[in-house]
Amino acid sequence: MISYGYLWRHEHNRGQDEGRKDRPCLIVLAVAKPKGKTVRVTVAAVTHTPPHADTIALEMPPKVKRHLGLDDARSWIVLDEVNQFDWPGFDVRPVPGHGGDYAYGFIPPALHQAATATLLDAHARRKVTVVSRD
Repeated sequence: MISYGYLWRHEHNRGQDEGRKDRPCLIVLAVAKPKGKTVRVTVAAVTHTPPHADTIALEMPPKVKRHLGLDDARSWIVLDEVNQFDWPGFDVRPVPGHGGDYAYGFIPPALHQAATATLLDAHARRKVTVVSRD
């Protein structure tokens, strides 16, 4: 989980090229580009806003949020829209209070696997919007 200046689809559609705020984001996929020169990263945003009925999202368990140092409010990983960029990208931000580190930490493998499977399933059903940040 990293701190990232996530650009929502509706912000991108309005012509914005910067996210409104930095937020925790899950690195869902990281794929080496041909010849190993860079890694293409796909991140999903974490939000306090409850998902709409047609939003594809997973709720973050409170125990995981505590482990990462996040607040106690309910949060969801939104998986029907993602940002993609070449690592490390310009929008990776320091986590507040972590001495310049950009990572909150790791989530449990089962939650990461569930997020990845949900994203891949949604992508196969053409339900995912990708906002390229390069």
